[in-house]
Amino acid sequence: MNSQKLENLLNLALDSSMEEREKSLDLDVGYEEEEARWELIVKYNGDLKRLGGSVITVEELIAGYAIVTLPQDLISSFVELEEVEYVEMPKRLYFSLQRGKEASCIPPVTAREPYLSGKGILVAVIDSGIDYARMDFRGNDGGSRISYLWDQSLQPDEGRGMLPPEGYGIGVEFNREQINEALRAEGEEERFRLLPSMDVTGHGTAVAEIAAGNGNSSGGRYAGVAPEADLIVVKLGNPRQESFPKTTELMRALDYVVKKSVELAQPVAINLSFGNTYGAHDGTSLLERFIDNVSEIGRNVICVGSGNEGAAGGHTAGVVRDEVRVELAVAAYERTINVQLWKEYADIFRITVISPGGERQIVETGQRGTIRLSMEQTQLLIYIGEPSPYSMNQEIYFDFIYKQNYIDSGVWTFLLEPVKIVTGNYYFYLPSSVVLNSGTRFFAPTPEVTFTIPSTSRKVVTVGAYHAVYDSYADFSGRGYLLENRLEGLVANESVKPDLVAPGVDIVIGNGRGGAQTVTGTSFAAPFVTGAAALMMEWGIVMGNDVYLYGEKVRAYLRRGARPVRGETEYPNARVGYGALCVEDSLPG
Repeated sequence: MNSQKLENLLNLALDSSMEEREKSLDLDVGYEEEEARWELIVKYNGDLKRLGGSVITVEELIAGYAIVTLPQDLISSFVELEEVEYVEMPKRLYFSLQRGKEASCIPPVTAREPYLSGKGILVAVIDSGIDYARMDFRGNDGGSRISYLWDQSLQPDEGRGMLPPEGYGIGVEFNREQINEALRAEGEEERFRLLPSMDVTGHGTAVAEIAAGNGNSSGGRYAGVAPEADLIVVKLGNPRQESFPKTTELMRALDYVVKKSVELAQPVAINLSFGNTYGAHDGTSLLERFIDNVSEIGRNVICVGSGNEGAAGGHTAGVVRDEVRVELAVAAYERTINVQLWKEYADIFRITVISPGGERQIVETGQRGTIRLSMEQTQLLIYIGEPSPYSMNQEIYFDFIYKQNYIDSGVWTFLLEPVKIVTGNYYFYLPSSVVLNSGTRFFAPTPEVTFTIPSTSRKVVTVGAYHAVYDSYADFSGRGYLLENRLEGLVANESVKPDLVAPGVDIVIGNGRGGAQTVTGTSFAAPFVTGAAALMMEWGIVMGNDVYLYGEKVRAYLRRGARPVRGETEYPNARVGYGALCVEDSLPG
């Protein structure tokens, strides 16, 4: 298919056979094989709900976005509708204390005036779930601090009263009363029968511990940043899906959380500790634009980890003036990988793909649509894209699919030859390192612009990681960019990413049994800032010091209060942004 209303990846997926999609890492995301239906992200105008029914399912979200599920053979006619502006397929998401609190200047505002604790604020954890029975998420009376828990991975059961939230089609929602009923149950078996939600990986529980745990299971030793905040938890997933959650589930979760925040009349600090590498990293995808719209609903702050791709070797970039060789090492036993090449549409260059055995194939970038190449034991699916209504960039997408068991290992080369060059800028991206063998990486990687999507959204607080013990940048932390006005030499402040860094190496948290465990990654730096945002909104909104202290204003205050990091001489920069989190200095006065 070659519709300009569809993103490149979806066009390629629809051009691919079932076998090709099954072998690919990303081309089958959102496709439900049993029902031969696609779940898609749609930007629309007017009334899309009227199209819903038994064949097409429409879940309308805020700001003209919807999640639509429909048979594949109806997609071509669906996108021709005047109401449909643009369509993308879902993408997979990959999940990427005491000393950290001190380094972040938190005790001065919690242990003495103004005695902040997050009271009156919602902390939203959208993640892998939560151990809802853990004492750290219960008040002194034993009751739950969780206002709502939506487990998207559970199958609704109307007979047992287990239903999705109103307006959504998946999962089961539990309110505080239902959670407390489960907590009063005699024995784990009965509790699980009443509320069968589990955090299998423990990732979401650890995130919630840092942002808002009260330390009850450790005698207060491992309390989080906002220990008296109320919680709202969404476990991402789908009863029919594979192990990784999708961006459609994230969009539902964000829509749900901000609506609950408005309904409860409570400001909310939202934590997102996951991401992916697919996209131009410039804030223009439907997901990124949707998150920017969400940030303007009610009183909220969205904090997102910058990802752990900084030292993974999954990105390289440069400028085509003369012939350029981009070399990619592919480790043994890779079944599939994909490579994104993003460039300015004004530039034209010829691409030659060279296999490890020396076979060469020229990719003619003048044509549009799908190209199939066979090279040694690897099949290449290539899509030559065009700019979209939301982005001036051009994407050339390469999907490496095995013919037998694995794609060819060794060095793959992309030879870029200039034909007509204006800027010559190019950017290559691999999938997240989580799904690649350790030896698969570019020979000359670029660490800048390695932050993951959706931390690339323009109105979120993007959080990198640093080592609080050594007061130094953590090299795995995804780096951002600075957009500069070259005539004036000024940094365009709104475009700086990350905004700041927080402790993200060897963070000590409670394990729920009185002991401790350590966690590392930007996944665990982000909740420090989420908890900090809750404290700041408590000071401003709940205490009446500044009722407008939410959204971009919180981000501005966090930037102003950030402190220097050892070894960093210029601020802001692509490694640590404006510096390290310091709550005390982020509050006025």
